[in-house]
Amino acid sequence: MSSSEIKYKILVVDDEPDILEILSYNLKREGYIVITASNGEEAIKLAKAEKPDLIVLDVMMPGMDGMETCDKIRNIPELSNVIIAFLTARSEDYSQIAGFEAGADDYITKPIKPKVFVSRIKALLRRITRDENQEKSLVFGDLKIDIEKYEVLKNNKKVVLPRKEFELLSLLASKPNKVFTREEILDMVWGRDVVVGGRTIDVHVRKLREKLGDEIISTIKGVGYKFEYSDKNSD
Repeated sequence: MSSSEIKYKILVVDDEPDILEILSYNLKREGYIVITASNGEEAIKLAKAEKPDLIVLDVMMPGMDGMETCDKIRNIPELSNVIIAFLTARSEDYSQIAGFEAGADDYITKPIKPKVFVSRIKALLRRITRDENQEKSLVFGDLKIDIEKYEVLKNNKKVVLPRKEFELLSLLASKPNKVFTREEILDMVWGRDVVVGGRTIDVHVRKLREKLGDEIISTIKGVGYKFEYSDKNSD
């Protein structure tokens, strides 16, 4: 079944009516359920009520901007793992890094052709289907990664991870001590249809180390990263 056949629900947030109309029209043509908001406050209320599968969030909005809106959404337990794609006219590396640190899963630069936009959305939604086929949980000593619940426990305490950090951790932990190249990580976590820089991986690895400990992920210079735990016990 294709992602459009599953009837995923998408919340599109932008303060420009023309952009809202164009993006909504093209997503509805693909069979998605689309709801819209024109500011951050409205987006948070709708996200709580509608629980969308994916949120397309404009960064530059008056009042509460996209970064702050994303941060607030990530702190709502039932929305902590919703897919969030920032939509912005700013393409500088530092802006993208700030976006990923705020909890974004992707960073879409305006202007974008409707077909390319829809392709990016499909690529992001494919991750939901992939998640359903993964092992339900991975246990490494005092660290438990619950794939089904999108939950990480360390010493029986919950560690909150944005979706992309969780997906990166899950990928590396799926094969302990295997070195994943940067190309493999970009392909398997962000997808072939998503263009992100190599620094994006570094940002996410740094955040994981801050939350779970420096020793959990090793850097293999010039190659990629590996998950260091060796004592694996699956549920």
